[in-house]
Amino acid sequence: MGDAILFDMLRQALLIAVRISAPLLGVALITGVVIGLFQALTSVQEMTLTFVPKVGLMLVVFWVSMSFMTTALADFYLGEIIPMVAGG
Repeated sequence: MGDAILFDMLRQALLIAVRISAPLLGVALITGVVIGLFQALTSVQEMTLTFVPKVGLMLVVFWVSMSFMTTALADFYLGEIIPMVAGG
């Protein structure tokens, strides 16, 4: 396996990781900013106020986007990894 093939496969794997994690990280970021603004405006400094809604929304988004994540990973393995292991 040449260096170019290895680096290309690594680049594709990192791109898949970014695509898969983007919905969860985006929801966590937006939820954190909204709750942070709410806490700053109302002077409520409760630690569980930031944790519970963020985790709840991330679980909902994970459940909704699970089929997309599975499809993206399966396509990558079937299209890139398996042929490379098989020698194609």
